Amino acid sequence: MDAVTHVEGRAYPWGAENIDTDIIIPAHWLKTTTREGLGKGAFESVRAKPGNVFDDPEYAGSPILIAGDNFGCGSSREHAAWALGDMGVKAVIAPGFSDIFSGNAFKNGIVTVVLPQAAVDRLIEVAKTDEISIDLETMTVTTPFQDRFTFTLDPFRRECLMQGLDEIGITLAKDTAISNYENAVGKSRPWIKRESGNESITV
Repeated sequence: MDAVTHVEGRAYPWGAENIDTDIIIPAHWLKTTTREGLGKGAFESVRAKPGNVFDDPEYAGSPILIAGDNFGCGSSREHAAWALGDMGVKAVIAPGFSDIFSGNAFKNGIVTVVLPQAAVDRLIEVAKTDEISIDLETMTVTTPFQDRFTFTLDPFRRECLMQGLDEIGITLAKDTAISNYENAVGKSRPWIKRESGNESITV
């Protein structure tokens, strides 16, 4: 997972509420086990309508999505986060998120920023013409017009995002401590130590 400390650029000024994961990525796209290409299916039903924000060249490749309250509700499919990542989204700003979606986004290096509705409405207006900046160091969202909105993140998630650590990376970072523990246990309780070259356990 790539480290994320700062996300800056244009944003999709969408603002739609109660967007479930089936809208983010329809079920017929879930046959794949890889993340590549899911961006093409992201918001398929929305993109079927002329003049939608996701196919507007003005916002092509935007790293930020501004959504409405309860974003990511519905099923727990991790493909929703995969699809957003594949279309280049690094952060989503909304008044609220589904807990499961928020967790999946975090595991895939996507920052979920919770702000009051008034702040979201302001950012939607700014996004129509200018870039937005999200800084995990200062925990702020800013605009070229001196707007400054503070947000909070779980400290553990923030640290993992800034260091680019997913669950596997977190475990590998503790490799020395894990090895030391296993060696100590092997010495103090040799009867549970696996025999060298044998998968059976000595009893």
